[in-house]
Amino acid sequence: MGSGILFSYPQLATLAGLQGVIVYAISSAAPILVFAILTPIIRRKCPEGFVLTEWTRQRYGLITALYLSALTLLTLFLYMVAELSAIGQVVTALTGLDALPVVIVEAVVTTIYTSLGGFKISFLTDNVQGTMIVGLIIIATITVGVKTEIKPELIESSGLLKPNLVGWQLIYILPIAILTNYFFLANFWLRAFASKTDKDLWIGISVATVFITIVLTLVGVAGLVAAWSGAWPGDPPQEDGSIAFFLLLEQLPNWVVGIVLVMAVALSTAAFDSLQSATVSTASNDLFRNRLNIWFVRGAVVLIIFPVVVLALKAPGILQIYLITDLLSAATIPVLVIGLSDRFYWWRGFEVVVGGLGGILTVFIFGTIYYGSAQKGGELIILEEGLYTGDWGAFGAFVAAPVGGVIWGFIALAVRLGYQYAQSRIHHTRFDALDRPYFAGVVSEERDAINPQDEVASAKSTGKFF
Repeated sequence: MGSGILFSYPQLATLAGLQGVIVYAISSAAPILVFAILTPIIRRKCPEGFVLTEWTRQRYGLITALYLSALTLLTLFLYMVAELSAIGQVVTALTGLDALPVVIVEAVVTTIYTSLGGFKISFLTDNVQGTMIVGLIIIATITVGVKTEIKPELIESSGLLKPNLVGWQLIYILPIAILTNYFFLANFWLRAFASKTDKDLWIGISVATVFITIVLTLVGVAGLVAAWSGAWPGDPPQEDGSIAFFLLLEQLPNWVVGIVLVMAVALSTAAFDSLQSATVSTASNDLFRNRLNIWFVRGAVVLIIFPVVVLALKAPGILQIYLITDLLSAATIPVLVIGLSDRFYWWRGFEVVVGGLGGILTVFIFGTIYYGSAQKGGELIILEEGLYTGDWGAFGAFVAAPVGGVIWGFIALAVRLGYQYAQSRIHHTRFDALDRPYFAGVVSEERDAINPQDEVASAKSTGKFF
């Protein structure tokens, strides 16, 4: 959790009300449990792996692994942009100062200590982050409760306690978007694989899920309190609900604002160094197979920080950045995880890549038909209008991406099998495209393929793309 939560969750509260806050908090925290479920499975199938792309290489081959690595690195890049953009906006909102110096200092400091300490220092800052979050929540909750005056007439007139279209749509959109997007976050996988036992993993993730749900709910409720106290939209009215939290802070003593600022910087720093470390690990392992000196990889990441800073200062909005990565993952992950079950041993990398790209194409096709404009269809891919347009565009995009991805995946499967069958007939060879790979394990029809007793492949083997 970085400083971006201070924008996105209160903003959602001002748009989707209490219903949106609860859905967003649960949808953000509950998907973490997937790491407790899938990490033991992937460990058995790929004992030497420590990130999702390692299993992807073993299961689907080099091309698919590089494809997933590219999407992972893109996601980490966009998350770094979002994090620096968020802390810059926090500083500007609370102090009125220019965001550029703060963004540069954070980028430089985190780059230095992350390069020297690696993931060990990132784990340490995570502990600091947890402590800071607890302090922030306690201080902010007590101070808001004492100093803020809720106006009963605004509660009813705001309509934020009533169900609404956006709130109902988010019940589907957010779980799909956030769950699939977590697959791209290498820092999550690194922490999951670092657990000593499956029991430790379950305990840690369960505690984190409860803690994160509580924290995000309280942060989101700040948007409701801002609306009910009159702090938002304020005078003159501010339509942008992302600043609701900071408008609320303006009603509090200066010392509270100072503490919140310090803690926000700590949150941002901890999140940013995790993203940097994950980028280094992903690039080193996936692109160079750990054969290139790690300092060259770290140097490359340092160079990437320059465009990150530039884009962070010009980023359109924190939530939109997250949504772009969410849509990419919603198209890619469903066709990827099919291969976790040995029942689908015939599913190959070609289907994953075509399915993922086809999912994005399906979003474009849907948008073009729904809005009657190819330009609008293209804008829907980057969710130019966000989630809160009042129509079914965003909802349709998050349906089209996974469903379209799976459909295109099966179309690719049919094309591949047809081509391979034709080749076998032409060359008078045996058609073996549906033969079970030697490492797939023995599966009976009565039980699920994901079984601890299944035969495990060596992590050094490479699966088939086509």
